[in-house]
Amino acid sequence: MAHKETKKKVTFKLHAPSAHEVLITESFRNRRETARPLKRCKDGTWRITIGLNPGFHEYHFIVDGVRHDDPGSTTRRANGFGVFNCVVWV
Repeated sequence: MAHKETKKKVTFKLHAPSAHEVLITESFRNRRETARPLKRCKDGTWRITIGLNPGFHEYHFIVDGVRHDDPGSTTRRANGFGVFNCVVWV
């Protein structure tokens, strides 16, 4: 029987009080990019918690249609399209 990897909950957040919509674009599932909406908190911070398998995962935010890096991420990785994605290690 194969060992099943245990997912860890990771919370992503971005302070963008004037934003109307914030998405996270990720390659968390089988390297296919998907976009998920974040929820706005009263303090203007947008948040989402995602269960991730161990390893590294690339992502970035889209704020009102414009790509943004995560200011809380210190690691970046070239994505092959001339820009860098943020990286989270789980």
